[in-house]
Amino acid sequence: MSQQSEHIVIVGAGAGAAGLTAARELARAGRRVTILEARERCGGRIHPLSASQFGYPADGGAEFVHGEAPVTRALLREAGLSLREIAGTQWSFDGMGLSREDRHDLHGAELQAMLRVLKDDLPVADFLRRHFAGADYAPLRQSIERMVEGYDAADPERASTLALREEWMDGGHAPQARIEGGYGALIDVLAAECRCLGVAIRLGCTVSAIEEEGGAVAIRCAGDDGLAGDRAILTVPLPLLREIALPPSARARAAAADDIGFGNVIKILLRFTRPWWRDQGEYLADMTFLLSEETIPVWWTRYPDQHPLLTGWFGGPRTAELSRLDPQGLIAAGLDSLAAIFKLPREVIAHDLMASAAINWTHDPFARGAYSWATPRTRQAQAVLARADGMILFSGEALYRGRDMGTVEAALASGLATAEMMLRR
Repeated sequence: MSQQSEHIVIVGAGAGAAGLTAARELARAGRRVTILEARERCGGRIHPLSASQFGYPADGGAEFVHGEAPVTRALLREAGLSLREIAGTQWSFDGMGLSREDRHDLHGAELQAMLRVLKDDLPVADFLRRHFAGADYAPLRQSIERMVEGYDAADPERASTLALREEWMDGGHAPQARIEGGYGALIDVLAAECRCLGVAIRLGCTVSAIEEEGGAVAIRCAGDDGLAGDRAILTVPLPLLREIALPPSARARAAAADDIGFGNVIKILLRFTRPWWRDQGEYLADMTFLLSEETIPVWWTRYPDQHPLLTGWFGGPRTAELSRLDPQGLIAAGLDSLAAIFKLPREVIAHDLMASAAINWTHDPFARGAYSWATPRTRQAQAVLARADGMILFSGEALYRGRDMGTVEAALASGLATAEMMLRR
């Protein structure tokens, strides 16, 4: 068999960033590529919502471009898509009133000094108990745990301190940004190019098993005959690896995923007839982020865009507390949180509500959560999963070994690296 006739099958719940990037690279090199897509759309955890409903292409999943993101930015330039930097001020609600978020911490220098000399990795909660116990450090512990749970969707009892050190201290300084047209615009470009290059994208095909037969792979889809290929790439979210039957050698490597954290996010989008929060004071006109200890603890606006929309965010293990709520229940919890923060009757806020959506990603059958995070054993697990052993390879944001694990950048970079590795063999 010539390399040009090699057939590579990419299994990607959602045909997300990793799968599409790998497919594009392989097809450009002349390989025959098929993507098996469980959903009826491309994008996976990139989930565009109706522009007619929200007034712009809202993001029900990934929304921000974090950090330097060189692969993402290169693809955007190639696709002719632009970025808009996040601007504005950050506020917090302490249960009594609103105030500008104070980033100054009395113990910040101590924290950085201790992180710099840390040699052996350990969970964040253990790090804090060992080095920052006592009542004086309570605000510091609370702040760090809120960041770990809320931003990284991680469990402080398991999350890697060294990985978070990379994120906090060694990361790039590029500001956060949004893609004009949302991440869906980038997915549309990638999917269209893949199709132009001859990539077959089969929607609605839920893979149940991958078998090795006579030096090839056979992929079984629920309710379908499946298809055969020479090699396969699995780009599904980590929880779904347990639900696909694999040959013994691939199953042994997939078991390493247990040492990679995977967190959940609840996201609530509320579109109003007007930006009523600005009525609370002109000082809120440029509000971007709003933090609190309410049920839905994080909110952000579209500033500097003028869309009258608030997005609520709840991440990490405590999202299980709301697992019983359906989308309408989550929207109600969001309205209650805003009513408490702004000291307004809930019905006053709801009066101006014209569109809403709520996504609890752990309830999504093709995701079972939002994104991955590092434990002290994750780097070793990633090395096992990323090996080019056999005919089944693994790829996706969970395998990215840079500092922006869990991001779309991580998925794009991992898909690109996997394709390049296959082409070198």
